Amino acid sequence: MSDLEQTADRLAALGNPTRLQIYRLLVRAGAEGMSVGRIQEVVSIPGSTLSHHLKLLDTVDLVTREKQGTTLICRARYDVMDAVIGYLADECCVDAGGDRAETWRKGAVTT
Repeated sequence: MSDLEQTADRLAALGNPTRLQIYRLLVRAGAEGMSVGRIQEVVSIPGSTLSHHLKLLDTVDLVTREKQGTTLICRARYDVMDAVIGYLADECCVDAGGDRAETWRKGAVTT
């Protein structure tokens, strides 16, 4: 699968408001991650629906799921998040003829 297709799949997964909310929770949780039970408390959706969303995020490698005893812990994959952001930003302004930092300073690219 090409970088373009892989990034498109990941962005599509994040294009759902519930999955984006779940992903942001996991990003905020840090390396410790968050239990599925806690995610369910915060997001307030049925377990089967949450399971569906987590599976899709796992399928595109945005999250990992790890069993710890009877608890399922989910974590954001920061390396994959960085790859998605990098794919979007790495070639910023290359067709503008200047360097990226200069273009940012001039305000042609906003954050």
